[in-house]
Amino acid sequence: MSVSKNIKAGILLAQVRGRSPVVHHLTNWVTIYDCAQVVKSLGASPVMAHALEEVEEMSGIASSLVLNIGTLTIEFVEAMKKAARAANKKGIPVILDVCGAGATSLRDRKCLELINEVRIDIIKGNASEIGRVAGENVRTKGVDSSLVQADIKNLAAKLATRKECTVVVTGEIDIVTDGKRCFLVANGNELMSKVVGTGCMAASVIGTFAAVEQDLVKAGVSGLVCFEVAAELAAKKSPGPGSFREKLFDCLYNLDAKTVSRMQKVRC
Repeated sequence: MSVSKNIKAGILLAQVRGRSPVVHHLTNWVTIYDCAQVVKSLGASPVMAHALEEVEEMSGIASSLVLNIGTLTIEFVEAMKKAARAANKKGIPVILDVCGAGATSLRDRKCLELINEVRIDIIKGNASEIGRVAGENVRTKGVDSSLVQADIKNLAAKLATRKECTVVVTGEIDIVTDGKRCFLVANGNELMSKVVGTGCMAASVIGTFAAVEQDLVKAGVSGLVCFEVAAELAAKKSPGPGSFREKLFDCLYNLDAKTVSRMQKVRC
């Protein structure tokens, strides 16, 4: 896989560290600490504010908004909508992780409510989650991806075109598309699938890069590259998932542009 010269992930990493943007989250309670720490390790500033009474105000001081329905409730989704409307009004990007879409009818319904009632700039999920919100009859194993018979690259592009957004599909090879452009990212390590929360962390990383880059396709690709290059480095020092999780934060913190440029695996 050749390195795409259009993606300068290391430069965006430097911008994240230089600007330290505030990334507002309404996210998964299971992985909330890791989402905050991954943003902090990159040099940005996470805030995890969920209360219906303050989400508008918090979005007002943020540079991006990350929503994750992993531990959804009806009230939680209403808070997400309220935060997203404030973000839309301010003009900052909104990232939605459709965590577990395809597992239950409630998740499916609330994902579609969010996508249809507020402006979502980046929709992120694994293959079965994206397949489900794109209208395919697929099921998700809890929050783990299941087999999708359709061409997921084509499905993602159609969803991106229909909703005028960027779609990110995570997996062994990630897909990032806005319906016109499509990039494939082949970085990462198998240990990522053995740690709870790496998918949620990926959404937070994408939200962090979207906070400093208006081209959301480039932001998505660059965020995934940096996250997954760090994962490759962490895996070399880790005999199992426990030590890998710890080393992942260290490797993100110590990541430099030269290493990113040397290791990134991106093609159009």
